Amino acid sequence: MFSHIVSANPVVKALIEGNAPRPAQVAAARGMLPLPESDLLEVLVTFARSSDHELAEHAAASLSTQDDGLLTGLLASAEAPVHVLGYFAELDNASSKAHEAVIRNTNTPSDSILKLARSTRSGELLELLALNQQMLIRTPALIDAILANANRTSEAERRAAETKREFFEKERGTQQIANELRAQGNEAGAEFIEKAEFAQDLDGAGMDIDDALFLASLIEVSDDETDDSWMGLEYIEEYYEETEEQRQAIVNKILGEMRLESTDLPSERISILNRIMKMGMKDRVKLAMKGDRESRNILIRDPNRIVAQAVVQNPRITEQEIEKIAAMRSVSEDVLRKIANDRQWSRSYAVAHNLARNPRTPIANVLNILSRLQLKDLAALAKNKNVSEAARRQAYRLSQSRKGS
Repeated sequence: MFSHIVSANPVVKALIEGNAPRPAQVAAARGMLPLPESDLLEVLVTFARSSDHELAEHAAASLSTQDDGLLTGLLASAEAPVHVLGYFAELDNASSKAHEAVIRNTNTPSDSILKLARSTRSGELLELLALNQQMLIRTPALIDAILANANRTSEAERRAAETKREFFEKERGTQQIANELRAQGNEAGAEFIEKAEFAQDLDGAGMDIDDALFLASLIEVSDDETDDSWMGLEYIEEYYEETEEQRQAIVNKILGEMRLESTDLPSERISILNRIMKMGMKDRVKLAMKGDRESRNILIRDPNRIVAQAVVQNPRITEQEIEKIAAMRSVSEDVLRKIANDRQWSRSYAVAHNLARNPRTPIANVLNILSRLQLKDLAALAKNKNVSEAARRQAYRLSQSRKGS
């Protein structure tokens, strides 16, 4: 019988916990015990839901005879016990005023409100529910309950349908999506959606709302963390619209490279790639600079040099990622030059060694790196036919010099 007790009255506590004498419990169930109305209501609802059939029967009968005006006032109170609000929300034969009070009370459990929306025969109550947009957004199932209730009015249907379109279907605008992301604490994703070209016309970009939200979930860097000063005029002039054929060719190229690294390529990674490649080049640049590790791993392979170079401008990129990129033979010379010229990354021996062995690293950078390599690595590089002749000769000279021959 025990329920969470709101009242501070020790008599209420004794009744609900079953410590009061049986005659007192029965008298309370019949509504005959002199208690404040709010305390008596808490006891009656607890008894009505108890497994004690005698008390439950008497309490239900007493509740059905409560003064409607008094009851409505108690249910509208911010101090009304949650289980009392839930009881009347789910009580089919409760008065319309009682139902209206529990709908307006923000403490009423959402599950109980949902049951009311599904069972009520009152079109007016359904309208009241449909007017509470915050409640609908907080409990989306409530929208479907209103729309599925045959007693809904045209106004209730219109309001519920509008909220569903605006906040839960792909027709909702970019700003609504951004607002939802901010509500979830994803400020960086909200910024991305607000400024992304694809978000201005999802249908035109071949996307749906799930695609947009997924791409936003990849973003981990906010605008104030990014620096696009590296992107001079020569880069911006290379922005262009890709055809469907060009976009598919990029997908095939990246897939091919990823399959070379892993013969068992998960379908999830292929799905991520396909969703990323629905974006135009400008949006891919933004994702490269602001996205997570998975998006960086994909976009570093983008044949467009601006997209690939934007990846190494991402403030969250790690030294381990740079070490891997330095060894990749598919990246552009611009990316490798950027890595070689960066003081922080070039201090890593593993990064420098990979750059020296990469045939796409600009020769000027390779020659600067060779003097830092260990003797065994210089000797191996001198025999490496994958690097340029100039790099092999210089590696040989340095190795011989160190040997003293």
